[in-house]
Amino acid sequence: MAITYDMEIPSSIPAPRMFKAFILDGDNLIPKVLPQAIKSVETLEGVGGVGTIKLTTFGEGSQHKCVKHRVDAIDKENFTFSYSITEGDALMGVFESISYHIKIVATPDGGSICKNRSIYNTKGDAQVSEEEIKAGKEKASSIFKAVEAYLLANPDAYN
Repeated sequence: MAITYDMEIPSSIPAPRMFKAFILDGDNLIPKVLPQAIKSVETLEGVGGVGTIKLTTFGEGSQHKCVKHRVDAIDKENFTFSYSITEGDALMGVFESISYHIKIVATPDGGSICKNRSIYNTKGDAQVSEEEIKAGKEKASSIFKAVEAYLLANPDAYN
């Protein structure tokens, strides 16, 4: 069974700059700006394109230790990125996988909106609580906002 959730996070940062920081250099930037959430991201296989396998180790502030994820799609022209968590304790024994589809869309005011669709593929008829979903959404939102704050504080970065 698949459970799908959509979330939109507005930002004052232009889409190309946000995509560059959040997606293309996120493995380096996110552990710097939010080490309590993400300690490190290590590439195990590949060079960043489709099929690349990465290991994310969570920080002290997380209830999970680490996850492996696979890059499913990346489009630098249209600012889209998809990946799936395929292994790790964040799957909580309940999920086969969790897929994320991110699109950063330019807004008329020069900012952007991060559109994030999460697809939770459960094992059998396992149930997922609203709290678990809400916690995942809040974590994603806090990471995005931390990147935004970094870009606002460092106007020359990622231009």
